[in-house]
Amino acid sequence: MSAPFQLPHAQALRIPCVLMRGGTSRGPFFLASDLPSDPAARDRVLLAAMGSPHLLQLDGLGGGNSLTSKVAIVSRSSRPDADVDYLFAQVAVERAHVDLSPNCGNMLSAVGPFAIEAGLVPAVDGETIVRIYNSNTGALVESAVQTPGGIVTYDGATAIDGVAGTAAPIRLGFLQAVGSKTGALLPTGLAREAIDGVPVTLVDYATPMLLLRAADLGLAGDETPAELDADAALLVRLEQLRREAGRRMGLGDVTGRVIPKVGMLSPARRGGSLTSRYFTPDRCHRSHAVTGALCVAAASRIAGSVAAEMLSPETGSLVTIEHPSGAIQVDLSLDAAGQVTRASLVRTARRIFEGNVIVPASTILALAERAETGGELTHDDHAPPSLQPDHGRRGQHLPA
Repeated sequence: MSAPFQLPHAQALRIPCVLMRGGTSRGPFFLASDLPSDPAARDRVLLAAMGSPHLLQLDGLGGGNSLTSKVAIVSRSSRPDADVDYLFAQVAVERAHVDLSPNCGNMLSAVGPFAIEAGLVPAVDGETIVRIYNSNTGALVESAVQTPGGIVTYDGATAIDGVAGTAAPIRLGFLQAVGSKTGALLPTGLAREAIDGVPVTLVDYATPMLLLRAADLGLAGDETPAELDADAALLVRLEQLRREAGRRMGLGDVTGRVIPKVGMLSPARRGGSLTSRYFTPDRCHRSHAVTGALCVAAASRIAGSVAAEMLSPETGSLVTIEHPSGAIQVDLSLDAAGQVTRASLVRTARRIFEGNVIVPASTILALAERAETGGELTHDDHAPPSLQPDHGRRGQHLPA
């Protein structure tokens, strides 16, 4: 193991965390100060905590699915325009791989409540605005959290498709989402182009995406995720298109990476604006990612784009994207030129469990040995926030 994160006498680690649902995703939330400062050591801890690599992640907190193999790392921000920094980590299920390149808007919806209850942001009576800086993409987001009496409440009457029951609304306003990874809304400068004969739009708003029409792949566009996941030829075809899209967008070789994502679009069926099947990228999302919804909505306002072609003519500033579990609504604010200046939506969150995740020393040492001997442990480069090492603390309590 590399300094400053050693495991003397092979002691297991007890690391404080809170398991939270954010939108339609779930995962542990950590304070940055409770994780090792060295990125490689931190990744080994996250892999061990989630139980990767393993199909079912039986030996960790992961749920054997990309939607439940996510991690949020939160710290107080030094930026004048933000209260907290949020670093998202997508932990691969069957590979020893941690991807820091994307943001996750669903997990982001739980950052505000977590930050308040961790003592990073003081609550006010009624509603507390938490200004969040996403370290992965550089995006600034305002999260409006319900805090009657200065206390975070999770109970409420707001329902989101893909999650059972109702909860308190959390309003997310994305202030700087253009060019999240490429620096431009249209990285190639084109609203529409062709990859291997398929018309596509390559767009980067909140997350880089390859958008295409379902009909161009011989599909209706309202197929179930199970049907799409079972179509091996389709998944191979999408991956080929995605890799070329990544190259054109300036992302390099995206093999094994989760961006750009793929959105397969078709007309709306249930009174919405359009239909989307969002790929993560090797499986179809059971509902829809928040950042993906923002990107599809923004693309629908680009003249000549694949998304604009699918858009219902009566759609106003509120874009309703139909997905396998229902729909997600994105409210766009446009300037005089029709450019998106802000995108907002509503999510919910729940605090599920709090305590310590126990990371066996033997697991971390095995992952470290694999990395040192040229094994599969990989990590997408990204400058993380300043983290501080944990030194095997036991029995600690998280802030209220």
